[in-house]
Amino acid sequence: MSFRFAFIGFRHAHILDLYRRVVADAELTVVAACEADPAAAAAIRAAGIHITHTDADSFWDDLAAGRVPCDVVAVGDTFDRRGGHIIRALTLGKHVISDKPVCTRLDELARIADLAAARGLALGCMLDLRDSAAYVGLHDLVQSGAFGPIQAIGFGGQHPLLLGQRPDWYFEPGRQGGTINDIAVHACDAIPWITGVEVATVNAARTWQGFYHATPEFHDAGQVMLTLADGCGVLGDVSYFAPDSFGYALPYYWRMTLWGRDGVAETALNATSITVHRRGASTAENLPLP
Repeated sequence: MSFRFAFIGFRHAHILDLYRRVVADAELTVVAACEADPAAAAAIRAAGIHITHTDADSFWDDLAAGRVPCDVVAVGDTFDRRGGHIIRALTLGKHVISDKPVCTRLDELARIADLAAARGLALGCMLDLRDSAAYVGLHDLVQSGAFGPIQAIGFGGQHPLLLGQRPDWYFEPGRQGGTINDIAVHACDAIPWITGVEVATVNAARTWQGFYHATPEFHDAGQVMLTLADGCGVLGDVSYFAPDSFGYALPYYWRMTLWGRDGVAETALNATSITVHRRGASTAENLPLP
């Protein structure tokens, strides 16, 4: 079955990856691409993307009138605009795939959930930790029962801030929607998948300005404390504290440690193995990734 994709917003590099994947798949077709920001439009044209619309209103008018038939709307605008785009797409009866986060306001999230459920539409989010070899291996290990029930998890999703490379709109008031919403969503998706247990409670969430002070609105630090439905405790840090010079290559990037009844397992996105300490053993094991 073939699916037709209409893209709106190319304000983050993640959406470019999705565009290229759609173009490369014989079962998928790009039927529209909208970018209203002139500088962003020029940059993505230079990257080989054909822009069909330079304002959002004409894009939505063409979809509503059927002049651009599509099945899926792909959303990659600035974070604060995504919720509105997703609501319009669902209202038109279109499935949606969005870069994360899907929105920055709780009222938008509630409206999106209601529309998707009422109309039987799919909302996908570009959360890719599940696709990494390290996390697939961690999932398989936990699901095998090798460690018994998991009762404590720690994760570090620290990122480099990369001033001058990260889009300027990140630092404009109201655009980013918060560092926890921006980054921790990856862990909130991956942990229930790894453990098979949903997040039940957000006990604490804190953001603050750690090392970045150029604008008052942007908080470069974020930490969370969660409880899963079985009582497992989760502590996470998603601050923009990683040294820029290392980019995303630190060995601690998306490190996750799980403490179970029968042992401990740890890996990270850049790891080449999963380190395991089993109850009753006196030496560690380094298990190969799948």
